[in-house]
Amino acid sequence: MAAPPDTEQSPTLSLELLPTDPLLLILSFLDYRDLVSCCYLNRRLNQLSSHDPLWKRHCKKYWLISEEEKSRRQNQGWRAIFISTYSDLGRYIHYYATLKKAWDDLEQYLGQWCPRMISSLKESVREEDLDAVEAQIRCKLPDDYRCSFRIHNGQKLVVPGLMGSMALSNHYRSEDLLDIDTAAGGFQQRLGLKQCLPLTFCIHTGLSQYMALESVEGRNKYEIFYQCPDQMARSPSAIVMFITGTSYLEWFTSYVNKVVTGGYPIIRDQIFRYVHDKDCVATTEDITVSVSTSFLPELSSVHPPHYFFTYRIRIEMSKDALPENICQLESRYWRITNAKGDVEEVQGPGVVGEFPVISPGKVYEYTSCTTFSTTSGYMEGYYTFHCLSNKDRFFNVTIPRFHMVCPAFKATNPNESAVDEDQDSTGTDDSQDPHRVLDIPSPSGCCLCHT
Repeated sequence: MAAPPDTEQSPTLSLELLPTDPLLLILSFLDYRDLVSCCYLNRRLNQLSSHDPLWKRHCKKYWLISEEEKSRRQNQGWRAIFISTYSDLGRYIHYYATLKKAWDDLEQYLGQWCPRMISSLKESVREEDLDAVEAQIRCKLPDDYRCSFRIHNGQKLVVPGLMGSMALSNHYRSEDLLDIDTAAGGFQQRLGLKQCLPLTFCIHTGLSQYMALESVEGRNKYEIFYQCPDQMARSPSAIVMFITGTSYLEWFTSYVNKVVTGGYPIIRDQIFRYVHDKDCVATTEDITVSVSTSFLPELSSVHPPHYFFTYRIRIEMSKDALPENICQLESRYWRITNAKGDVEEVQGPGVVGEFPVISPGKVYEYTSCTTFSTTSGYMEGYYTFHCLSNKDRFFNVTIPRFHMVCPAFKATNPNESAVDEDQDSTGTDDSQDPHRVLDIPSPSGCCLCHT
């Protein structure tokens, strides 16, 4: 005889019957928006999604709030901290953590290597201050730019500038990061720079980097650039833009990353914007030569083609070298090649008018420059030394090949709404003007009038 059917029904699976710990584990994988949505589903999820430890991860991820900072906020839990911070900075939630980390890293680095620069940084501004600037210039500011000023309001107009320096014997540049009021005061509506906001300013040269707030005169919206006059254009307002960034976030964080990772050297409490290629090093016997380079937009032009580069050379003898290896630099030889393959050879006594003596552990550095009529080129060569303990012994020390490349640029016409494709260039200019090499005494990282 068959068994009677089981008439007892299985209990209905209910969220109320599920244990708390597995549910909290599931909720811990949700983003803050989904966690908020759970509050409106039912009473159980409302209670669980308000569980304070769930919000700790979001406070750290989006607002970089540490345990130490939380302890300073009296009787505030992680959820309350997230909500209060979001009510103030919520529009910047996709930018804040990245920019806050960049500023924190930069401040920590400056505190160690450039302490006097810390005092030039300004405190953050309020939302209403940024809204007032937008009303003043009648143009919207990008959220990543606004977010940065909620952390620091740029810096005072001082030397050295936060955004890097460059020095030759008769030329000095140091760029300050402008505060919001000074930037708004320099907002441009004139032809050639229409609806462009200055981000930086050098009080010695007047050089600025600008950000385009609208897509006009051939610029992309939020593009960042140096400007120089187009001397061969029919319109006196025409300019050439050397592009330095596609957005404020990319521009600022990439610069900070180079600074804090040692990509730019610190010389006399200043950030010098020389770029060093780690492969651009050559060792001959006990002597190592390394090179870093920089492009100077303020001394360059596209029409006519004149691209100005400076380079800094470091010559170092190993500290393990024998004392009898002390030697003196006698002469230099350069082989200079432009982007078209044209070669020029230059040789002469010493470097920058000096004949340095190199001994074990000693470093000698100097700065020089060159110009090209093409947008790129490279240099290589050697130094000739003689040994002081045996003056009949001469030997050559290799200078590694180092490349110099002009950044991308655009030549714009203020009378046109877009850039003609023939005016955009990142390649080689075909002008026949010869380039030249100049040896300039090392400024030791600073113009003589600022030592």
